[in-house]
Amino acid sequence: RTTALGAPLTQDQLGALRGGTETVSNEAGLSAVVGGNAATHVSTGANIIDGAAFANASGIPIVIQNSGANVLIQNATIVNLQLK
Repeated sequence: RTTALGAPLTQDQLGALRGGTETVSNEAGLSAVVGGNAATHVSTGANIIDGAAFANASGIPIVIQNSGANVLIQNATIVNLQLK
């Protein structure tokens, strides 16, 4: 049977066109130094995430919080998405 796109391929034909295996390797290297800093008369507070903080969010919400002073925060996110 043919269609506007032509005759469909057989399973053997499709198998020969398959991509095969794939090796995925991810690495995130983070490095930093905090030094020689001074914080005087610093007021810090509480970190609060409200119950509706992620309402209507899409994607991958990520929260990084800090209630101190002279703090170095590093973050790395690797996302692998494979559609089948």
